[in-house]
Amino acid sequence: MTRSRIDDFIMRQEALPEITRESLEALQLKKLNAVLRREKERGGFYRELPERLESLEALRALPFTTEEDLAHRAPGLLLCSQAEIRRVLSDATSGTTGAAKRVFYTERDCENTVQLFMAGLGELIFPGGVTMICFPFSGPSGLGEMIAEAVSRLGARPLKLGAGLRYGEVLAVMERERPDTFVGMPVQLLSLLRACGRGSLRRALVSGDACPETVLRACEKLLGSRLFPHYGSREMALGGAICCPAHEGMHLRENHVIAEIVDGEGRVLPPGETGELVITTVGMEAMPLIRYRTGDVTRVLPEPCPCGSPVLRLDRVRRRSGGLSAEALDEILFEDSGIVDCRYEIKDGVLTISALCCAEPDREAIRARVRGGPDAVFRKARRPRLKRRRTRNPGRTICSAGELFPGE
Repeated sequence: MTRSRIDDFIMRQEALPEITRESLEALQLKKLNAVLRREKERGGFYRELPERLESLEALRALPFTTEEDLAHRAPGLLLCSQAEIRRVLSDATSGTTGAAKRVFYTERDCENTVQLFMAGLGELIFPGGVTMICFPFSGPSGLGEMIAEAVSRLGARPLKLGAGLRYGEVLAVMERERPDTFVGMPVQLLSLLRACGRGSLRRALVSGDACPETVLRACEKLLGSRLFPHYGSREMALGGAICCPAHEGMHLRENHVIAEIVDGEGRVLPPGETGELVITTVGMEAMPLIRYRTGDVTRVLPEPCPCGSPVLRLDRVRRRSGGLSAEALDEILFEDSGIVDCRYEIKDGVLTISALCCAEPDREAIRARVRGGPDAVFRKARRPRLKRRRTRNPGRTICSAGELFPGE
């Protein structure tokens, strides 16, 4: 088994001759204490915390950082001058009513992420290849731009498709440019494969939202190869964990991120147990966070990785939901091979599913599965209804911009 490129990434960035659990944990403690020292010197948000910890275990005694802190105290979390900021990401939308979460990056933070993307993409793209990128492009150091930069540095050609094209437009590009690799969200990929066919695509990296098992397996069957799931978030500078050739979990960016898994009471759980992911971003320059509660649910895989890397691996990550779970709906709907894409809406207690189809769906089977959905997330839905639009020419005259890929 070829070892993961995450090892080379960490050794190169940290000038380490080798990677072991001992060397990684020593590096993390050293970086954590450097962050605590900077906080004291600059009078930052964490200035009341100890200036030094004697062990990583002592981190567990420190308080959590929350989304509210990022929304209301972002300037106090900065540990650099405004002149050094390269990029600011906010979760504000047209529907945002309160303060929005803001995360800041320096040039170095962005460069570190590009190098992580190179490590992850290097597992599946090759010099001379063509990679279609279906994430949004939003300006310098945006997600799409950093992925494209990583692809270029690896000697492949990026196709900057973005997230708002019609199926027919995507199909035309695929036929003309013949990309061999896809980078985007998992439901995007499945919709594309069902509407446009595989074409020249052979490999795919998926990230950006939850990846239900139904969607994952359907993509792999149509693509004819294993997917490379990745995990990232704004708080990690968009890159967090990457898949290795073993395809068993995602190796964490441990030189930049210390991970804990906690239960509902905030108690740290041992490896193998599922809970909320808490991160301490010791490698971030502009805005390091200490014990930030991500709201994402996962576990640390306890057994050694077949690739031989000692770097911790996260299992599949789920976005925590307080109500109706789109991930659970995707799990149910995409079992039907005729479903290309779906939209969900609850109004007056009625769940309405609008589906784009390339074949007649099994309506009764879908209704039965929705009524018996996991975790009883559909209890408030009275008589769930399936709306359908069929297409005479799948992949060519299907839908308007934004209906295939979220983002418009």
